[in-house]
Amino acid sequence: MNREPGKIHEECGVFGVFSTETSDVASTVYYGLFALQHRGQEGCGIAINNDGVITCYKDLGLVNDVFKHDVLTKLGHGNMAVGHVRYGTTGNNDRANVQPIVVNHVKGRMALACNGNLVNSTELREELELQGSIFHTTSDTEVIPYLITKERLNCPSIEEAVNRAMNRLDGAYSLVVMSPSKLIAARDPQGFRPLCYGRTEDGRYIVASETCALDAVGAKFEKDILPGEIVVFSEDGIRSITDHCGKAKQTLCIFEHIYFARPDSVVDGKSVHAARVRAGELLAKAHPVEADVVIGVPDSGLDAAIGYAKESGIPYGIGFIKNKYIGRTFIAPGQKSREDKVRIKLNPIAEVVSGKRVVMVDDSIVRGTTSARIVRLIREAGATEVHVRSSAPPFIAPCYYGVDIDSKDKLIACKHSIEEICEIIGADTLGYLRYEDVEKIAEGGSCTGFCLACFDENYPTRIPTGRKNRFEQPIPQELKDEKKNKKKGEE
Repeated sequence: MNREPGKIHEECGVFGVFSTETSDVASTVYYGLFALQHRGQEGCGIAINNDGVITCYKDLGLVNDVFKHDVLTKLGHGNMAVGHVRYGTTGNNDRANVQPIVVNHVKGRMALACNGNLVNSTELREELELQGSIFHTTSDTEVIPYLITKERLNCPSIEEAVNRAMNRLDGAYSLVVMSPSKLIAARDPQGFRPLCYGRTEDGRYIVASETCALDAVGAKFEKDILPGEIVVFSEDGIRSITDHCGKAKQTLCIFEHIYFARPDSVVDGKSVHAARVRAGELLAKAHPVEADVVIGVPDSGLDAAIGYAKESGIPYGIGFIKNKYIGRTFIAPGQKSREDKVRIKLNPIAEVVSGKRVVMVDDSIVRGTTSARIVRLIREAGATEVHVRSSAPPFIAPCYYGVDIDSKDKLIACKHSIEEICEIIGADTLGYLRYEDVEKIAEGGSCTGFCLACFDENYPTRIPTGRKNRFEQPIPQELKDEKKNKKKGEE
């Protein structure tokens, strides 16, 4: 699977359903994952609980490719289910790393889905391995169910096991855990990633990464799960455990509002669409320019472009048509095809940009390669000037909480000045959202603080140590030679 070059990639998405009655919960999760597909397009999975018996199916690919009608039928009915869409930032991209993770132990089966990244996963994994744990994936998430099952052996309930395990976890995690009789949702004490729940008219409870997934299955939003909160759904009703709440400053990832979340979602009390429109307005104030039309780069640049046009008074236009049938799993064989990928996904509307001075608003500039190709497309369509505006500040640091910004070497803002970047991408002018404005886009929500580490290097947790990719070691030279000699023999 080929990840789109030059762009930030999504997190993961989690989904859960609890009911006191047996029903077709697989279909509910299917539609919920469809709504969360933007958060992860490498793999997906669903685990169904039918009277304590957990059945799971997962594979690489998009939701509609993995879960054909016959697969959903075989999963059967149940009263609980969890689902996951994956974009991997740790571990290889293979089927073993797709979630949910299902664990069998003496206290019963358990299925777990997680969105986030732990900064102490290496230490925890080595500790557990030395105690005899056998891991089956290279994902950092696998340490979480192992810690929970270890605690479960010495405590009276699964929710208490989750509560105790959270004492050992450091970093970003939004969890949905399914035991034989309960569904549990938990959010890390700093609230890096969103998590909420709602209720359908027939009484089923739905847990999801975003409110758009609640809407997709007809559930009415009830509550954002608080940073550090554990919510337990069982036949006895709903119970909240707040032992970890208030122990750390909230640091919601600001990129949920800038890029990750769907514009029709509400994250911690703030409309994502409104936040992006506000970003565009702030961009227009900070970086005005004389132009004829404002266009946005689909999808997350569109709302910011509307805001820029609104504030500047420059007309807004639909500048691109996006091919909706090409996802992030699009295979591009060879470098030439990789270069053409942007053209295949986006096509400018010449009528809108030809002979005009264009303001092009995008959500971010990471490596600069994609921005350069899009600018070139607009010029080829006849634009006389192209003024690029980014609704995020420059990236100057890697992320350790689930975003695939893993090295300063890959960040164009770490190597070049804004003037140099402007020249590299072929723009007439370039303007970023100002750092001092970035938190203003989410004003009016319930969030009390944000993680801005990718813009200022002020990490809210310790920086992880150890070998990040210790399960992705290079192939030994003798094996390379053996493979090479074998190939020659076949020729």
